[in-house]
Amino acid sequence: MRVARAQLRPNLSHCIETVAREEYEHGLRRLLAGEGDEHLAERTELLRLFLETADFRQLRSQCELHLLDGKEVTFVVYMHEGALKYDLLVS
Repeated sequence: MRVARAQLRPNLSHCIETVAREEYEHGLRRLLAGEGDEHLAERTELLRLFLETADFRQLRSQCELHLLDGKEVTFVVYMHEGALKYDLLVS
């Protein structure tokens, strides 16, 4: 069984909220067109929960300095024991 995860990569042009919303809308369009599978449905639901519950002001501030330093930022969003979680990876 695969666990739904979403990797979101904000940049100086698109904040984490914009990236999450674009990924959610893309997944939703694919599902409505009948192109998706169970994994896409789970990932899209994960993104919906993230969009509804995340403190985007805090998330933007967490990654903004890294982006300004020229580093790449990735948020990995997932469910763990029934709770929405995310990890911030900087490279």
